Amino acid sequence: MLRCLASPPGHGQSTNYHKVTPDSYATTIQTDGYQACVILSNTCLHASYSTDVRPIKKPSLTALRRGTGGRSSFNGVVATVFGASGFLGRYVCNRLGKTGSQVIVPYRGDHYDVLRLKLVGDLGQVLFLPYHLKDDTSIRKALKYSNVVINLVGREWETKNFTFADVHIDGARRLARLAREAGVEKFIHVSSLNADPNPQPLILSKGSQCLISKYWGEQAVREEFPDAVIFKPGIIYGQEDRFIRSYTYFWRRQLRALPLWKKGEETIKQPVYVADVAAAIMSAVKDPDSAGKTYQAVGLNEHTTDRLLAGVPTLEDLGVTLTTMESQVPWELKPFKAGLYYDEELGEFEEPAPPKEALLL
Repeated sequence: MLRCLASPPGHGQSTNYHKVTPDSYATTIQTDGYQACVILSNTCLHASYSTDVRPIKKPSLTALRRGTGGRSSFNGVVATVFGASGFLGRYVCNRLGKTGSQVIVPYRGDHYDVLRLKLVGDLGQVLFLPYHLKDDTSIRKALKYSNVVINLVGREWETKNFTFADVHIDGARRLARLAREAGVEKFIHVSSLNADPNPQPLILSKGSQCLISKYWGEQAVREEFPDAVIFKPGIIYGQEDRFIRSYTYFWRRQLRALPLWKKGEETIKQPVYVADVAAAIMSAVKDPDSAGKTYQAVGLNEHTTDRLLAGVPTLEDLGVTLTTMESQVPWELKPFKAGLYYDEELGEFEEPAPPKEALLL
């Protein structure tokens, strides 16, 4: 091998030799104001082929990125999504799969509840693993090879097997602790916008125990994983939600009435579209500046008991263009209108105009 820096002929030329590697020497030629270096090597070089073995200098997941970043690529993200069978989890898994992430889906109970999630990613990129929220061993297996862990586990009512504290506090703490011990780079926790240690009692004398446990769950995650990203969503609407669908139940259709707290005049909602929340979680996965931050997941408009926190960033700070309810709700209600038997009230609609007369020749 020969490398040469050309120099014009001059006076007072000197030559120096020194060893560079065990089988190569460098010759330095000094001239007036110029210098040339010649490296002599005994090693025979050959062309580089795709079949050559290339050792990975940094054996990390990000070093294994392949492709252009689409569904059939691998973007270096291996994400374990706890609570993937829920409403928000399906959208998050879909976002992860379509960008080339490998998704690990721990599930509890019947595997048929999560089987349809196999289609969100390419062949072999979506893996399933049974686990239990109180079993450290099964959780360690689920996040052993992951660099991102997303906790979407939550309950709106208690059961004999799981209380609010078991799910929202102890479960969240356990996931955050085991993720930290496994060396996970990013932990994302989804809480609630109205999480409060002392919520205002409205119907229940002691306030909502669900919101209280959500608040202490956030504190537990911060203690175990200080750089965790926390999302505090308000009402989330979309396909198979519990917000819009509550207005399509039989109370609305048959009884022609819907119970509202104080006629709805003191209730203010700022619903957010579920796809926007999933997009924000994906942005938090990619954004290194999101570590340790808390985001409020709310929509654009207040529609009529969510409380925004002053100074806390929202989804727009993650670059998400929010969807308005006015543009999305008609599409969500379309299936219900198609199969709805509606009894018209007297004078509700105008009489249709008679057809125009046609002259037949």
